[in-house]
Amino acid sequence: MDIAQVRDDLLQEQLALDTIVSNLSDKQWSLPTPSPRWTVADQIGHLTYFDGSAAIAITDPDKFTSLLHELLETQDANSAEDFSLAAYREMDAQELLASWRQGRKNLASAAQTLSDEDRVIWYGPSMGSKSFLTARLMEVWAHGQDILDTLNIERASTDRLRHIAQLGFITRKWAYINRGLPPNEEPIYVSLTSPTGETWEFGSPEDRNTITGSALDFCLVVTQRRHMKDTGLTLSGDAAVEWFSIAQAFAGPPTDGPEALK
Repeated sequence: MDIAQVRDDLLQEQLALDTIVSNLSDKQWSLPTPSPRWTVADQIGHLTYFDGSAAIAITDPDKFTSLLHELLETQDANSAEDFSLAAYREMDAQELLASWRQGRKNLASAAQTLSDEDRVIWYGPSMGSKSFLTARLMEVWAHGQDILDTLNIERASTDRLRHIAQLGFITRKWAYINRGLPPNEEPIYVSLTSPTGETWEFGSPEDRNTITGSALDFCLVVTQRRHMKDTGLTLSGDAAVEWFSIAQAFAGPPTDGPEALK
């Protein structure tokens, strides 16, 4: 899959969430979401801030580095969140929606300049261009899930989940490094059923450790929107269970995700 497809799927994922939030009432924008301290509006504010940062990272790496230092100067995770959300918390719903749309437009324009071989500076290590845009797609999907859970709305899954599933698989090592742990090198085979009924495979069927089930459930776990016990996934082998207890497909400090409901 080339970067043009990733760009198009990112735009489609953003539009899908826009369709949902554009019809919300002011009361719904103010509802608390599963993310501690965050309202629905904060979820969109978060996406707006980092879409803007992503556009700058592509077009002006020096400016991005300056913004990165400003964010890192905040004292802890909560103050970093407040720093990134401050401007958006001053906006009403329509102003925030307009700002998010403009940020998406800026990112789309910047992404047009990327080739398959480019790398982009970011908050952790630099990323390949396709992985970079995939991470933005993962973010809008995951934060969209928080909003959907708040509103008790279900959305139809699409095969855009393949981007998130692949990112989740290749960030296994990152989940360990991010916690200061030595990565588990035991190979794992992942076999997922896509929303359209295809089978997506990562790793080798010969591997002893396996994870099987729906692509949706896999993506919910690696983005820490569901505990693995609250899905229909089947895990076999200690390495698979260990990984899914700390899986984290996104950048930032290590977090543990939700507790099991079952």
